[in-house]
Amino acid sequence: MSSLRNAIPRKAHKEHAQPHLRRKFGLFKKHKDYVIRARAYHQKEQTLLKLKEKAALRNPDEFYFMMIKTKTVGGVHKPESQANKHTNEELMLMKTQDIGYIFQKLQTEKKKIERLNGMLHSLDNQSSSKHVYYADNREEAREVRKKVSEQVNPSAFKDLPKVILRKTDSSYRELEARKKRLKDLEKIYTDMSMQKELQKRGKKLKLCEDEMVSPTSRPVYK
Repeated sequence: MSSLRNAIPRKAHKEHAQPHLRRKFGLFKKHKDYVIRARAYHQKEQTLLKLKEKAALRNPDEFYFMMIKTKTVGGVHKPESQANKHTNEELMLMKTQDIGYIFQKLQTEKKKIERLNGMLHSLDNQSSSKHVYYADNREEAREVRKKVSEQVNPSAFKDLPKVILRKTDSSYRELEARKKRLKDLEKIYTDMSMQKELQKRGKKLKLCEDEMVSPTSRPVYK
């Protein structure tokens, strides 16, 4: 009987090979690897069972408005385009609100720059006394101005403490950064204002360089 049982072909059970990252633990998988693979398999199995149960208990009369706003392409739901969601009046209102916000930030930056300029102006004035010089002609005025500039002591700031010097340098860097930001905000404000005007009713004509009184790189409309 034993020889007859061995003569019947039987299924060969193959072992899973060891993962490449765990090859130092031997040729075959360990129990830990089997547990991870089994948990992932059963998790997918439970997910499929829940989906089948949900599909079986689905209400055929179920309706919600998203059904008419989406379409199925290759089995994937895709919502309709939101490009024309708002009317022209709503777009104009939102554009006005955006321009108002940019204008507010623009005024805030201007006030901060004026405050920094006022604070640093007192440091730049090395002498509090004012002298008035008189000259008969322009050449004499240039000579007097040159002599006054030579009398200015360039080492006046060297007597100040290092803490004040560091704060002064930091204030100058902040001033330059705020001036750059103000310039960017002014450009954004100008562009947004032009876009708002172009959205209004009426015919707009873009002028060529020959038609401009003062040619510029920015577009000009009539």
